[in-house]
Amino acid sequence: MTDSWAGGTFGERGQCILAPNPGIMSLDGTNTWVLREPGARRSVVIDPGPLDEGHLDAVAEAAGEVATVLLTHHHYDHSEAARAFAERMGCGVRALDPEYRLGSEGLADGDVVEVDGLEIRVVGTPGHTSDSLSFWLPGDGAVLTGDTVLGRGTTVVAHPDGELGAYLDSLDRLHALASAHGIGNVWPGHGPVIGDALGALDYYISHRRDRLGQVEAALAELGVTPAEADPRAIVENVYADVDQVLWGAAELSVRAQLAYLTRR
Repeated sequence: MTDSWAGGTFGERGQCILAPNPGIMSLDGTNTWVLREPGARRSVVIDPGPLDEGHLDAVAEAAGEVATVLLTHHHYDHSEAARAFAERMGCGVRALDPEYRLGSEGLADGDVVEVDGLEIRVVGTPGHTSDSLSFWLPGDGAVLTGDTVLGRGTTVVAHPDGELGAYLDSLDRLHALASAHGIGNVWPGHGPVIGDALGALDYYISHRRDRLGQVEAALAELGVTPAEADPRAIVENVYADVDQVLWGAAELSVRAQLAYLTRR
């Protein structure tokens, strides 16, 4: 894989432990993030990832005493090990979706998670999934985006749970947040960290708008409405230059685009 990524330490508060689950959708693997205020005893773990004993041992070693586990969203490659890891470490799991929680505390837009001086601000960023959250780390000028923004390439709007209108709004919201607060870094759920948050968000917004325009052009060429269109035919038209191994993922995004255009 080009530009390979292995995790590491970032800023004063972040350590990324790369899970051994590489793939087409997960890139090099899932990024499990361990966050700790400098000099503090307890940590916060974000997205424990797959139920892999070696990976969880590495996360436990890096994390030490864990105050809580947070989930960016429910997808299996991020959430599978959350409950088992939290039980092992004696803490809870906080997530937007109650099904993935362990304990009484959830997570919602506007929440602030504070642990031994560490401050994590919760930002609702639905679109990739309906329960997608991002975590703003003011102390390091970073935002942890889960799968809303990846470290390489672009993400899938996972229709029907994911919704394009919400995703576009979330990208705009992250852009405004980064601009207003000087957020320079994206710490993603897959792939390498990004040192130009605004540049990455500009690209994501432009790319998504361009793809939507291409779908509209394909609909005109095929002479069908968004409601009538065969998503696979749109994929073959719009994604002709993309490796066919990715067409299944592309079809999810196309379905989201067609649903968006139907409602617009």
